Amino acid sequence: MSDTEPTRRSFIFGVSAIIAASATGGALLAKAHKKVVSTASQVAQKLPSVFKSAAPLPADPATNITGLSPLVTPIEDFFRIDTAVEIPQIDASTWSMSIEGMVDSPTTLNYEQIMAMPMIEVDCTIGCVSNSVGGSLVGNARWLGVKLSDVLDMAKPKSGADQILSWSTDGFSAGFPVAAGFDRDAILAVGMNGEILNAKHGFPVRLVVPGLYGYVSATKWLQKLELCRFDQKQGFWISRGWSQLGPVKTESRIDVPKQGQSMTTEPTHIAGVAWAPTKGIRKVEVQIDNGAWQSAHLGPEISNSSWRQWWIEWTPTSGKNRISVRATDGTGYTQTEKLTAIDPDGATGWHTIVVNVA
Repeated sequence: MSDTEPTRRSFIFGVSAIIAASATGGALLAKAHKKVVSTASQVAQKLPSVFKSAAPLPADPATNITGLSPLVTPIEDFFRIDTAVEIPQIDASTWSMSIEGMVDSPTTLNYEQIMAMPMIEVDCTIGCVSNSVGGSLVGNARWLGVKLSDVLDMAKPKSGADQILSWSTDGFSAGFPVAAGFDRDAILAVGMNGEILNAKHGFPVRLVVPGLYGYVSATKWLQKLELCRFDQKQGFWISRGWSQLGPVKTESRIDVPKQGQSMTTEPTHIAGVAWAPTKGIRKVEVQIDNGAWQSAHLGPEISNSSWRQWWIEWTPTSGKNRISVRATDGTGYTQTEKLTAIDPDGATGWHTIVVNVA
């Protein structure tokens, strides 16, 4: 990506600013913010009562460690990144989605048909490629939906298709390998954390594809799945210089303490989360100043696509303390120390903070 290519976030916010400026007094932008309304409640939809449920959630270590991210991110705290200036308000009774392109049996499904299909719960961490090292554009949720493979089987993809290009009602598109629709728990999600998906997060249906960054997979307000080829069509961000394939990198983050925090020498915790969707987290290590790496306690693993909480007990010493974290995933790969920018395929590096201890 060239130095003049805008970042994803600057592009999104820049478009928002231009549109807002064109409306008297910024009325359009204000309307967009105020219209984060639950379309689900407007149409009084209910989640199916019969589905393949995930195991009950274990006790959450975050209840005992102040500042640690919870095992499951509350819906109201879950990050939002997309290209929609105004959140689409979709009537489920008239909505439908198509599966077309390189398929033997083009198929159209409405909301009622999707809600009647067999469903599964999937515990999955999703993140934005724009997330900087230690950033907050990542969250873990329990999603409910129809297996993408079941929908693809209905349309019968042709052997030459290697890309699923997903299209949103707002014109956004994201493409990922056909294989990813079959080799993991990719779903057409209708629920999130036990509730109907809300408008902000993609009602009536969105894609959740474990192990892939959102810019190539997490299409909200889904309207169409197009089976095609990577050498013939590109998703929205690929044509703007981002990597064609977007596997989520193995990452870890320090939640507590915070960068620059002033502390005392009282015993406390260093804690955070680590994630490597579809690979799982095997080990997390913490380094204080230039000391030896210490293995952290790991929280429960509810799936190999969900983040794991980690923590160590720590008695700070006076002065400035430098703290770093690194994770090792289920394949044995350990995060690289090398810091890289978010473009074109996600940031790398150890999250490192400095705190002041009096």
